[in-house]
Amino acid sequence: MAEEAKKAPVKKERKAKVPVEVPVAVPVAPQPEAKAGEPKKGGSTRNMYHFMGEAWKNQSSDVMRGLMWQRLVDWRKEGTFVRVDKPLRLDRARALGYKAKQGFVVVRAKVRKGGLRKHRIKKGRKPKRKGILKITMRKNIQRIAEERTGKHYPNLEVLASYWVGEDGRHKFYEVIMVDPNHPVIKSDPKINWICSSKQSDRANRGLTPAGKKGRGLVRTRGMGVEKNRPSLRAHNRQGT
Repeated sequence: MAEEAKKAPVKKERKAKVPVEVPVAVPVAPQPEAKAGEPKKGGSTRNMYHFMGEAWKNQSSDVMRGLMWQRLVDWRKEGTFVRVDKPLRLDRARALGYKAKQGFVVVRAKVRKGGLRKHRIKKGRKPKRKGILKITMRKNIQRIAEERTGKHYPNLEVLASYWVGEDGRHKFYEVIMVDPNHPVIKSDPKINWICSSKQSDRANRGLTPAGKKGRGLVRTRGMGVEKNRPSLRAHNRQGT
């Protein structure tokens, strides 16, 4: 009996099957998008002046169209030269040297659009020799606005100007002017260069940014500028 007990087969115990865990996809919460005006991580920061400039570039937006429509309605009722408290395009004014301190004056100037307004000659020549149409000035309207503003304020010097609007008949510019005799201007090392006698009558001598551009001093490379130097009058007036 003992030998039979030894030879009896031993039943193996079955192991219970362990259920395999299937990985479940955990939903990831979407990250909030950066709001307008907030810099992206790792990107360059953009200040207020950047977005002011972008708004002025997009004149066709509904906001700018509504603002400019009402502005032009009001500006047409005003005079040719209107002194304003603050520049309308602060980003552009600051880039051209404006500072919110004593001695700086901002004037909005209105100038007619189009070419020269020449009177019609009724006799003494052929009609096609009248010389009325297709005759424009060599200087642009922005320089005319600066010259007229400088003449209207003889005790101030024109620093620069920039475009602020136009309608069917007029163009409007804001002209930045500086008082060279003001003590605050004289004591500021960043702007007291305008107090020199060499800067007198800047607008009429073409020393403003618009004047230098019209004289061919800004664009110095590329096709079409070969005849700008030594002057626009040289080379049979073929300079641009």
